[in-house]
Amino acid sequence: MYLEKFSVSGKLAVITGAGRGIGLAIADALGEAGARLAITDIDSARAEQAAAGLREKGYQVDSYTLDVTQPDVVNAISKEMVERYGRVDILVNNAGISICEKAENMSDSDWCRVIDVNLNGVFWCCRAFGKAMLEAGGGTVVNVGSMSGFIVNRPQEQSQYNASKAAVHHLTRSLAAEWAGRGVRVNAVAPTYIATEMTAYVNDSPEMHQYWVGGTPMQRMGRPEEVASVVLFLASEASSLMTGSIVLADGGYVCW
Repeated sequence: MYLEKFSVSGKLAVITGAGRGIGLAIADALGEAGARLAITDIDSARAEQAAAGLREKGYQVDSYTLDVTQPDVVNAISKEMVERYGRVDILVNNAGISICEKAENMSDSDWCRVIDVNLNGVFWCCRAFGKAMLEAGGGTVVNVGSMSGFIVNRPQEQSQYNASKAAVHHLTRSLAAEWAGRGVRVNAVAPTYIATEMTAYVNDSPEMHQYWVGGTPMQRMGRPEEVASVVLFLASEASSLMTGSIVLADGGYVCW
């Protein structure tokens, strides 16, 4: 009874930014749990390379090139997927970027770029795929937020990133409230620092390493598969009573 609730067999899962890192781990988790995968990335070669690796594991996978900051493209791909597969059951908004810069020195373009990818991109995808889910009578959205939506990180300055993730958390709650009565659940995971190629630079900075790892009660960074496990839970019927939840996966970081 309980283990089968974690199955997403026969469902179509769309994952943005799935060419590597956390997004690829999420695709792997959902594929292992039985989902058909539509993985997207702004880099078409990276998306197809990731898809090829997942196909080797026996998963059904298609890859798409998607820049989440382009609402017309998001709308077109959503329509294409619904026409091709019949419906979209799971959407994971993982695509995101970070630029570290002091607020007083931050350029307009850097501020707008982070907000455009991390917040606007999440909304464009929620709007397009969520509308399709509502029309089909149900679906599940999982947004990848961050513990940075709860805290101010140290020692790096990243006010635009923190603001974008806090906004994603509240967007998650807002959409959850709007759509709960119509069969669409919307939740988010808020990870700590995750060990990927994008964060490997921390190993060359003793000060940053002390804040990142030394500031974590578990005394380590997270792993992509640890975030993917939470996403699988939120995407599956195991979390059927949850909507509007922001699930921290932070090694206890915000406790301090």
